[in-house]
Amino acid sequence: MSVRPLLGVVAAASLALVAGAGVTPAVAEPSETVTVDPLARIAADGTVTLSGTYRCTGGSGPVFVGSSLVQSSPGKAVRHGIGGTRAVCDGTLRQWVNTGRTLGDTLTAGPARAEATLVELDTSGGLLLPRFHAVSPQQDVTLVAS
Repeated sequence: MSVRPLLGVVAAASLALVAGAGVTPAVAEPSETVTVDPLARIAADGTVTLSGTYRCTGGSGPVFVGSSLVQSSPGKAVRHGIGGTRAVCDGTLRQWVNTGRTLGDTLTAGPARAEATLVELDTSGGLLLPRFHAVSPQQDVTLVAS
């Protein structure tokens, strides 16, 4: 099964959580965490790379680390979903790296806010629904030109 079609679902689920669209995350196990590194990279073509760590256990469906980035400018703030990485939920602390290209030239080197979500695609009820394992708090990051 290809992971690529599921990345859109992960991004949509993560953005729904972040936007407060009525999706309530399940209480995460204390041992399940996701973090975002304080430095992110932006290439000349607009490709952004975010990274961090995660730890998760169990899961009956595929689990992904989704991430998003917001950079505010006077009068507007646009949230960008930045990729998705398949997670291995064996209780081990692991690194994740997500890369995505944004539309237009809306992001520049400098301060931004980022967050990551550890989400499982659960089909046990017959529908494809997100089950959240961990959500990082939105935090300050610095976009560095690469």
